[in-house]
Amino acid sequence: MWLYLVIFGCLSLCVPAPAVEQGRSCVFLTSSRNSRNMEEGRVNGTIQYCAHTNCCVGFFRIIDGQPVAELQGCKMVVGGCLDPTCFTSTTHLDYIRCECSSNLCNGNITWNAEEKQPQLKHSSHSTDMVTAIVVVLGMLLCTLVVAVKCRHRFRGYDDKQHLSLPEESLTSLCSCHISKQSDMDLTSMELQQESIHIVGSGHFASVWQGSYQGTTVAVKVFPTWCKQEFTVEREVYGLPHLVHAGIAHFLGAGRKSDSGDCVLLLELATCGSLSSFLSKNSSDWTTTLKLAQSLSEGLAYLHSDFYRHGVHKPAVAHRDLSSNNVLVRDDGTCVLCDFGSSTILRSCAGPHSWQRYMVNVQSQVGTLCYMAPELLDGCVNLSSGWCLIQGDVYSLGTLLWELLMRCSDLFIGCPVPEHRLPYEELHRQP
Repeated sequence: MWLYLVIFGCLSLCVPAPAVEQGRSCVFLTSSRNSRNMEEGRVNGTIQYCAHTNCCVGFFRIIDGQPVAELQGCKMVVGGCLDPTCFTSTTHLDYIRCECSSNLCNGNITWNAEEKQPQLKHSSHSTDMVTAIVVVLGMLLCTLVVAVKCRHRFRGYDDKQHLSLPEESLTSLCSCHISKQSDMDLTSMELQQESIHIVGSGHFASVWQGSYQGTTVAVKVFPTWCKQEFTVEREVYGLPHLVHAGIAHFLGAGRKSDSGDCVLLLELATCGSLSSFLSKNSSDWTTTLKLAQSLSEGLAYLHSDFYRHGVHKPAVAHRDLSSNNVLVRDDGTCVLCDFGSSTILRSCAGPHSWQRYMVNVQSQVGTLCYMAPELLDGCVNLSSGWCLIQGDVYSLGTLLWELLMRCSDLFIGCPVPEHRLPYEELHRQP
């Protein structure tokens, strides 16, 4: 417990320290747990004169509803403390602490017993351990489930249907030979181009709220110079059997008659991107699991490779999976979108041929903080379909972390952290 208290004492706010007043005196508790605080200043009986800081600190254990001092002295880490009195309303397990900036202020603590969290009543390390274990196991379990589903579906091809068809039939039904879709007639489309109706914008396209045949839709508009990205995304959405609750529903594609810009019509996800959703909302454990499950199932289906009803659905590597490329519906589920960087892993050589399949990929793409280290280091063969799939699964792991860091049930007794991108701290460094 003494080590826990010392570590807890070191966790202070990174506030610039005020000028140290010579002779700041704090109540000092003589005990084996307080031995390290001896280095923070001269001790005379029950008083310590701080040498490095202007702050006193106190740790108290709640016994029978009353605070009993277990550590008192000068603050071990140089930092600011604004309150001149030893007051706190935060209870961690059965401990409370305070930092204060007046002489002997840590002698008595004032605290609000009513704000003690009932879930944290038991004085043990088990609560912290359970929280940490739940986070780790939750991420591992979700990633494992997706990896198993991806491997099973991507490998399968639905063997029963495959065995019931001759090899030449399978080749003729391969997705390589699927005819291209024709353009939609967009003359009845109304695009609400006021700034309040813009849904999002990226490197290659902007998304607006619009109306088509009386239905509110998302209208993704590609300028004429982004035709390649439009073609790739349209081709992915047009694949056979690419209809799944975890993938944005595709309504059609065409060109605007006035400008010639390329247009995709998609379902409108009213909660916007996952990044926007997490920046505005924290969620409880049930909601977090719903978001994570729908996200994982959508990616597993995107990676799946099978024949169904005599038609082949090839595997697709997303290659730019990030919280900006995931949408949130109003029912609290996630859907994948933005397939402009994706690669379709077409194969006509029979079941399990994905293991040998090579694709024509010349360069890596994606959002840096979501990319696997081996991709960033250039240590993998980008023409390997399996490596691209693995890269997506790594990105999924970072998204699960992003979700869990906004789960209020994992931060009982303390504020939920603000939404952060993976490795955001590293990107902020000069």
